[in-house]
Order: sequence, then C-alpha cells, then structure tokens
Amino acid sequence: MGYGFKLKVWGTYACFTRPEMKVERVSYDVITPSSARGVLEAIYWKPSIAWKIEKIHVLNEIKFENLRRNEVGNKIVPQNVKNAMEKGTALYQVANEDRQQRASLLLRDVAYIIEAHFEMTDKKGERDSQEKHYAIAKRRMENGQCYHRPYLGCREFPAQFELIENEIPNGFYTNKTIDLGWMLYDIDFNKNMKAIFYRARMENGIIKVPDESDVKR
Repeated sequence: MGYGFKLKVWGTYACFTRPEMKVERVSYDVITPSSARGVLEAIYWKPSIAWKIEKIHVLNEIKFENLRRNEVGNKIVPQNVKNAMEKGTALYQVANEDRQQRASLLLRDVAYIIEAHFEMTDKKGERDSQEKHYAIAKRRMENGQCYHRPYLGCREFPAQFELIENEIPNGFYTNKTIDLGWMLYDIDFNKNMKAIFYRARMENGIIKVPDESDVKR
C-alpha cells in the first residue's frame, strides 16, 4: 500500500449521475469511487502514480433537491473541430438555439472525507519516488492548489477541499447501516468504456471501497 491521505470534500450541490437514467439527471445517494478519484486527480496527478480509494465517510445527511437547468442539447463533433483547425475557419455553437430545459434530482449540502492512497505505475521514471509525490500532493492539498477546480459529479458543482490530519469526526450516519445498492465503481476505458459496478454498503457512515481486482467486470 502506498502513502495515504484523508481529504475532506464538500459543496452546496452534487450530482453523481446514475448511468441508467437516459434523459433526466438523477444522482446516486453518495459520491462514487470514480468521482472521488477525479477530485484527487484534479489536485495532483502524474502518469507515474495511480490513486486508489479506500473509504468514503459520509458526514452530512443525504438530502435530495429537484432543480431544472438549461443544457445544450448537442456537442460539437470532433471531426468538425479538426476540419476547422486545418482550414483555419471559425467554429462556434449558439447556445440559445440549442438550449433544452431538463429536470435534475441533485444532492444538497454534501460533505465527505475520502481516504485514499496512491501507488506507483509502470510509467514511473528514474527520478520518481513515493516520498517525492507524497510531499508534492500533501503541499498542494494544504495550500488549496489544483490543476482545475475539483467538482462533485458535474463541473457546475465545484468542490471545496481540506486535508485532514487529525481524527476523522463522526458523521450523521454513525451507528447506522444502509445498503446503497449497486453503484458505479469506474469506467474501463480499455474495454470500450465499459461501466463497472459494485455493491455499496454504508456502515457507521463509512463506505469501504473494494480493490479494483475484487470488483466483478
């Protein structure tokens, strides 16, 4: 096991979208392991390290809120971007002409503590070491530095973060056990973006995230 961290993450809104919902956005009850990893990678990521989520502490009561949002209905096709770059022509999308209003079931006032560690990958170089990456990641977490603002499921829901070095406080669900059902674990980009699921169970407000090798594919 590599060097570990405890990172508190919180925000006003969050939406960890269930992939089975096609049109309207519906959030899972809690943050997914892949979203938790995304928060850490937004703070510090290098090809030579891989973040592994161990536990997720749910601090606040799970509360949902319905919200209608304006979204753009289509994306610019990558080939159009390539053609515009080759020809030097302008490429744009008029949001007012492609706007759609959709309902979303979001989480409100969320707070989690992510316990995670990183492991060295086969892309590490001669100058890479666990001590080096640990020191850099720790400094960035302490100073609030990030490559891009971490977000809670969707980019419009920014996350605040804080390194926790003392004892983890008790959350709302202490002394409670909740079966959260099947939840998205990650996306396997090596297998045509295959979705990987796991059975999430919260005990005393803590979700133990299984190792990738223990999750059925």
